[in-house]
Amino acid sequence: MSFRTFRNITTVAATAVLVAACGQSPSDKTEATDTSATESDLLNRINNGGTINVGTEGTYPPYTYHDEQDNLTGYDVEVTRAVADKLGVKVEFKETQWDAMLAGLDAKRFDMVANQVALTTPERQAKYDIAEPYNWSGAAILAPKSDSRYNSWESLKGLKSAQSLSSNYGELAQKYEAEVVPVDGMAQAIELVKQGRADVTLNDHLAILDYLNKFPNSDLEVKLVAPAEEKTGAGIVMLKGNDEVLAKVDAAMKELHEDGTLSELSQQFFGADITKR
Repeated sequence: MSFRTFRNITTVAATAVLVAACGQSPSDKTEATDTSATESDLLNRINNGGTINVGTEGTYPPYTYHDEQDNLTGYDVEVTRAVADKLGVKVEFKETQWDAMLAGLDAKRFDMVANQVALTTPERQAKYDIAEPYNWSGAAILAPKSDSRYNSWESLKGLKSAQSLSSNYGELAQKYEAEVVPVDGMAQAIELVKQGRADVTLNDHLAILDYLNKFPNSDLEVKLVAPAEEKTGAGIVMLKGNDEVLAKVDAAMKELHEDGTLSELSQQFFGADITKR
């Protein structure tokens, strides 16, 4: 798994102007009241040391999973707990399958989502807000430590890259004129690189760091990472209309950046600092 991905609002804007000119319908008033009530309820709970409800999978290591004692943990989980501590509230996690995650947020079954969500399409950006990102990621090149050929992405030209043909990373390898060796997934791709049947594999930087953290003796290493402008940030997501809450979460996240908590957690779960773009 990787980041979850998000058009033209002219028609919507024009419709909104028309509705405003004609007067608000009862259903419009109800929706506005509901949004205001949701903001007020969540804000009151935060201001009074209450409990926030956060949707997460619990089956997506190292971000959100159960440890050997069946305790919910993971990078996203522990970051959220640290945010809750800064806010002075308790946090209750609602474990939900990914396919139902944002639907659960829409239905207000929980207040926020912490599950490596990135708002990268206009549709999601129009519907949700994302707090200050707690990690950044992009494409990365994995190859043997002994291979010193990689001084730029153009170095991939003519090399064998083990990739799933339908993936974004397969397309990226083809963009740089690598010869794609088809595989079913990341595990098979890494094995081909280790066996010398492929020179490299491209994948999400965090997925690669997770592998290297689990298998430090693999004799593989990250050679290149996408530039900052091509990276995507993941953060706590909530419905639009919670501006004061968003500001409080942003402030808490900023403190966690500044006091080193986020860096410590990223080192714990990935063996590297993933908090900087």
